[in-house]
Amino acid sequence: MTDSTTWLTQEAFDRLTAELQYLKTEGRTTVTAKIAQAREEGDLSENGGYHAAREEQGQQEARIRQLAAMLENAQVGEAPSADSDEVVPGASVTIYYDDDPDDTDTFLLGSRELVGVDDSVDIEVFSPQSPLGAAILGRRVGETVTYTAPTGKPIEVTIVEVQPFQA
Repeated sequence: MTDSTTWLTQEAFDRLTAELQYLKTEGRTTVTAKIAQAREEGDLSENGGYHAAREEQGQQEARIRQLAAMLENAQVGEAPSADSDEVVPGASVTIYYDDDPDDTDTFLLGSRELVGVDDSVDIEVFSPQSPLGAAILGRRVGETVTYTAPTGKPIEVTIVEVQPFQA
């Protein structure tokens, strides 16, 4: 069974709650108006505006369901402090692979929702429930851990740096 808990800062929780409220109210009203306007244009089988508005409505309803489920299963907590070297959700973590110490990776431990709507933030995200996330969660800088990759291969990594994530 997969743990569906999503760790969020209070700021991320508030932002997602506001987005959900907007989509359920103004967002639905706007897309409904687009559909109604497109219907007035006549033949629906060849009405590109109608089909686009219906597709937008479907995407919006999917996002509403996604946000509702995420917020229902959210664990709200404090962002990690700058002076902590412990790996916690919401931290930017740098590791190196012990078979190649020059090969480092930096990623966010948490949820893509912590990054927010800023698509310019280019960082890989690992869930605390993922094999790597679960292995390093609660560990500290300098510790070496082994986790099993989805292929079944054991992988050993060393934690190099832990910092609060900054979007």
